Amino acid sequence: MATPKLASLELRGADGGPLYVDVRTGARPGEARPAVVICHGFKGFKDWGFFPTVAERLALAGFTAVTFNFSGSGVTPGSDVVDRLDRWVRQSLTDDLADLETVVGHCAEDGAPWIGLIGHSRGGALAVLQAARDERIRALATWAAVASLVRYTKEELAEWRETGRKDVVNARTAQVLPMGLRGLDDLEANAAGSLDVLAAAARLKIPWLIVHGTADEGVGEVEAEQLQNASGSPRTEPLRILGAGHTFGARHPWAGSTPELDEVVARTSKFLGDALG
Repeated sequence: MATPKLASLELRGADGGPLYVDVRTGARPGEARPAVVICHGFKGFKDWGFFPTVAERLALAGFTAVTFNFSGSGVTPGSDVVDRLDRWVRQSLTDDLADLETVVGHCAEDGAPWIGLIGHSRGGALAVLQAARDERIRALATWAAVASLVRYTKEELAEWRETGRKDVVNARTAQVLPMGLRGLDDLEANAAGSLDVLAAAARLKIPWLIVHGTADEGVGEVEAEQLQNASGSPRTEPLRILGAGHTFGARHPWAGSTPELDEVVARTSKFLGDALG
């Protein structure tokens, strides 16, 4: 099998700025391979920790692996911190979905015969929403996914509205990252509609692998159970990783893989191969 090559490109993000995308594939000119689009989570980015390695392994397994930065991540290539705070402040979940739609559309236009999605944490919820509305998506794998995009108490939402901002601290970088009212307006307007993850899960008909660590410190295992119970797909497969945390033992900066992550990648690759092959 040909060694995968990396190509980087810029599409147009939902906020009007650049949408940074990496494509890894071993396909030869004119060869069409199934595409797998990988969605990072909140405070994540395409070059965080395991994402480049996961994409490389998927490309070696015969897929075209696509990673990207949601425009609201505020991270530009070469950086591992939020260096475009103006983009971070304006982020919204609906913009995230529009970015994902743009990337999926690019894969389709580039000739991918089938498209699968992998989403980690909040990216998993966004992948569920996209898969439920997009017939081009043929398979889905969620890793440590949240079952709801409303992650705040009523008191926190009220304070966000009153102050006009919601500060988020990145424990890794110690950055204080304020989210503006645009994201809150979007969440309140659409939480029971276009951003309802469990309702979207109930509409799914495609193969879906739900991966979760039993020691996830960020997203409780109960959320994987909620997703599984809500699924409308006749082929919904749970995969519990015993003792694994939210990132399956992986860290940023990347310090190498772990047995837990190796199992997740191997099982996901086989699942997607069976569904997209």
